Amino acid sequence: MSVALLWIIYDIQVYYFPILIFIGLPVNVVTLVILSRGKCGLSRCVTHYLMAMSVTDLLIVILDLIMRRLPIIFYFQFHFVSKLKVCNIHVVLLYGVTDCSVWFTVAFTIDRYVAICRPKLKAKYCTKKKAAVIIAVVTAICCLKNIFWYFILDSGYTRLPYSWFCYITNQAFYTPFWSAIQSLHHVLTPGLPFFLILLLNSLTIKNILVANKARRRIRGANGVGGQKDLELESRKNSIVLLFVISGNFILLWTVFMVTSIYVRIAVDNFIISFATKCAQEIGFMLQLLSCCTNTFIYAVTQRKFREDLQYVLQRPITCITRPIKHQEETNNLQH
Repeated sequence: MSVALLWIIYDIQVYYFPILIFIGLPVNVVTLVILSRGKCGLSRCVTHYLMAMSVTDLLIVILDLIMRRLPIIFYFQFHFVSKLKVCNIHVVLLYGVTDCSVWFTVAFTIDRYVAICRPKLKAKYCTKKKAAVIIAVVTAICCLKNIFWYFILDSGYTRLPYSWFCYITNQAFYTPFWSAIQSLHHVLTPGLPFFLILLLNSLTIKNILVANKARRRIRGANGVGGQKDLELESRKNSIVLLFVISGNFILLWTVFMVTSIYVRIAVDNFIISFATKCAQEIGFMLQLLSCCTNTFIYAVTQRKFREDLQYVLQRPITCITRPIKHQEETNNLQH
């Protein structure tokens, strides 16, 4: 049963991964264009974090979906890749970008926690300049953290049944250092981010409930309880965006995190089953789906983003039809 399910999953991936590429490339490019215009009604620091997340999502589509997954499902069309000697470089870039994507989500969660729950720190921490510094520092740390893969993995790509990536060098495979590095890699991404996001969101929810209760009590005592609270309304979009992005990350990365940890244990004990492999492949599919969902999250939760999205999508059509209409009007005047 598990073997049959695994082959069904492989058959689904033949269509699933190309569809993700077809969706992920344009939606992330469009998101970057919209966010760079700065007309979505979001603060500059939030815009910086969302742009950083869109850039990493776009790079994951390129480095993972296009350069890793396509050669697996279309091996005969991409067999030339096996002759390239850049696999360890590919891994460094891919894992670095993936780490950045995860930790940018954590940085965004921290920023919103400070903005909502720590008003005294908001003016100092939640700024465009601070966001740029944090993004740069996170990027540098993630890149440095993954450089060791260059020395642990072989430069050539390897092809096994429905598997495609690098061999571990013999010098690394038989050392405790390799096992420690693997375990640390999965703890730092996404184990620790999971814990931080859940913790910060729990504290944020607790703070919101307490603040709302106190605010309603004060407004009721002042005789304005029935009027619309503009401050709470202005915070609503930010809170919804935070929880939807965090929830999306947790939902789509949970299977990947659990299976990664389990597979690490199973490899050490030589007990990987077909059922485990099925769960691992599903985890990969859900994790890669996360690089295509943020645009839809912004469109659903942010009214001004939807308006700007409509403008950006209509702009090419307008640029084509405007000269035609102008020429028609000129011809009518001449006649």
